[in-house]
Amino acid sequence: MKNLKLIVLLMLVVNYTWAQEKPNIVYIICDDLGYGDVQVLNPEKGKIKTPKIDALAKQSMMFTDAHSAAAVCTPSRYSILTGRYSWRSRLQKGVLGTGDELEPLIAEDIVTVPKMLKEAGYKTAAIGKWHLGFKFVDDEGNPVKVYEGKKVVGPVIGSTVPNGPISRGFDSYIGFHHSRVMQTVIKDDKVIDKMPPIKMLQFLSNQATEYISKESKNKTPFFMYLALNSPHSPVVPSEAWQGKSGMGAYADFVMETDDVVGRVLTALEENGIADNTLVFFTSDNGCSAPVAKAGKLEKEFGHYPSANFRGYKSDIWEGGHRIPFIVRWPGKIEANTVNDKLICQTNLMATCAEIVGLNLNENVGVDSYSILPMLKNKKSKTDYNFVIHHSINGKFSIRNKKWKLELTPGSGGWTGPTDVKAIKENLPKIQLYNMKKDEEETTNVYDKHPRIVKKLTAKLKQIVENGRTTSGKLQQNDVSVDIYKTIDSKKTTTQ
Repeated sequence: MKNLKLIVLLMLVVNYTWAQEKPNIVYIICDDLGYGDVQVLNPEKGKIKTPKIDALAKQSMMFTDAHSAAAVCTPSRYSILTGRYSWRSRLQKGVLGTGDELEPLIAEDIVTVPKMLKEAGYKTAAIGKWHLGFKFVDDEGNPVKVYEGKKVVGPVIGSTVPNGPISRGFDSYIGFHHSRVMQTVIKDDKVIDKMPPIKMLQFLSNQATEYISKESKNKTPFFMYLALNSPHSPVVPSEAWQGKSGMGAYADFVMETDDVVGRVLTALEENGIADNTLVFFTSDNGCSAPVAKAGKLEKEFGHYPSANFRGYKSDIWEGGHRIPFIVRWPGKIEANTVNDKLICQTNLMATCAEIVGLNLNENVGVDSYSILPMLKNKKSKTDYNFVIHHSINGKFSIRNKKWKLELTPGSGGWTGPTDVKAIKENLPKIQLYNMKKDEEETTNVYDKHPRIVKKLTAKLKQIVENGRTTSGKLQQNDVSVDIYKTIDSKKTTTQ
């Protein structure tokens, strides 16, 4: 009996420690880094050297079935910061473009990760790419011209950003909006500088390491959201990294990205806070095949940016949204472990809430559930076994354990066959894959498993109509959501 009481007491102490300790939290989010671009995830077909990320994986738990909430960046970033699928917002396909970027996608009343963590006493900082919409205005509040047709003409230095990151929960911000206006540097809510894109990655690296050095001297825990610009276009490795890979500019840029990740981790070590810092390393979606020149990488160098998975950025297939996901917290998460459980980046919000001891209101993070049990024990199971995928064209897919249903005849994105071509070729309007036997998605078995198709379709409809994935009071989507979108052959924004 004494032993039993001691065991119970120890369990309570461990749980209390997890709930009460408030580690620094760092998100490192690469832009368009493919699952197969990380060598430790793709040892046979990954030819780009990523020694710093590989070393991180040995200190961490590495997930092999992790997914971005969408196959392109604006919607996936929305989900990372809100714990809510972006298709519940007005953005039903694509990304924010030049016509609609002026209105923030994250509504002012939505609780974001930084807003949540501030309730727990955190300082919050965003560094890098935003691409979630904001206005540029002058001192009188009048809109500042950014484009003349397709040409970027602004915004001018001194312009104000009244509804950017610091209005959505961040205490400070420095970075840029998206790739087309990368040369515009914004600090907090002001345009402060113009910078050649080739200098941006190292600039962000410097900002991150300086922030770590400064905040390490304070007792207040911090949350740093570091959204890199690489290896997204423009593919601009700095001079020191040009030619390093011997495989072209994209591979050079991936190597430089790896080095920047290493710089951030070194800064944590040198400032003595690595042991109490929780690091999430990931990417916003899969590799962009046109940008990476994936065909050339595969044929000439044997490098496969999507590893053995089908498709790339934009697609409903795995290459569009299966992403690197590595989590390090020394002494709390077992090092050098691999977890094959199905997860989504929407889970980050609830996970952080549980770690810092916050209970989410039922209206907050409606598609987010904590993966803390998995981080504590890779064999841990969860009651949430469904992940919704979304392509650039707004095509839906639902994954449940080994089954993946796709409500589209083609890729849902840029990879052939596109949806339009698939229709012309009389391909089935839906796809079903057994991901345990066929993770390459080569054999559509929808006609052999009608009950599975019916069950997953019904579950997808339920998740959409309920306004949430998690349990709780039904919520409203911002707009009507159509899971059977008609084929749209018009070009989708590709930033």
